[in-house]
Amino acid sequence: MADKELVLQVSNVQIVFGGLCAISDASFDLRQGELIGLIGPNGAGKTTMFNMVSGIYTPTSGQITFWDKEGKVSVINKKSPAQLNALGIARTFQNIRLFGNLTVLDNVLIAMHSSRKSNPLDVLFRTPRFRKDEMLMEEKVMNLLSLFHIENKAKELAKNLPYGEQRKLEIVRALACNPKLLLLDEPAAGMNPQETMELMEMISFIRRKFDLTILLIEHDMKLVMGICERIMVLNYGRIIANGSPEEIRTNPDVVKAYLGDN
Repeated sequence: MADKELVLQVSNVQIVFGGLCAISDASFDLRQGELIGLIGPNGAGKTTMFNMVSGIYTPTSGQITFWDKEGKVSVINKKSPAQLNALGIARTFQNIRLFGNLTVLDNVLIAMHSSRKSNPLDVLFRTPRFRKDEMLMEEKVMNLLSLFHIENKAKELAKNLPYGEQRKLEIVRALACNPKLLLLDEPAAGMNPQETMELMEMISFIRRKFDLTILLIEHDMKLVMGICERIMVLNYGRIIANGSPEEIRTNPDVVKAYLGDN
């Protein structure tokens, strides 16, 4: 993978909350097309890391660099989530954050707002450009939904979907932003074994279909070991290991801190 172009570079990043160091001196690279797992005990700093990469938190020190969809290099430490989304970083959350009282179609349409061609006046006066824009956006959404076999649910309220399909919809909504880097925060949380197996297949499909770099947080080791080619391990805010699934499985520091002796 060293020959693949860089997508994200985290260099000596640290974040401190009221004297508590949540992430300390973290450094790693993500390259085009990689599927990487981020694991560790509860409280290790995994979601904090996601929050820094996605613009929710600003690092206290260090630097995060992103190669955007146009190939331009940007230091993104102080950029907002909306700015980072426009550059090509999309994420899902551990707790589902759909608009429950909106339809499946509208949930995904909202995510595509930055790619619209019409302006506020077009919207106000329902101009031909607005109508054409709406038609093209809906067509794109339906194509996305069909890839994940939920196009027949387009007019249903998001809150009425089964749990597994709500998770799927969250991922579809993230993909609608046309990202270069996709962050998945515990996508298998609350899923049964069958749903988790389907999720594994879906993540692998997304990576191939959209040529994405994917970084995921997950506690389900069967999922992580089954689809990730590289795994990073956080413990007490420090990266204690970074390697292949087999290297991680047999790393004594990781076994002690997280995996256990079984």
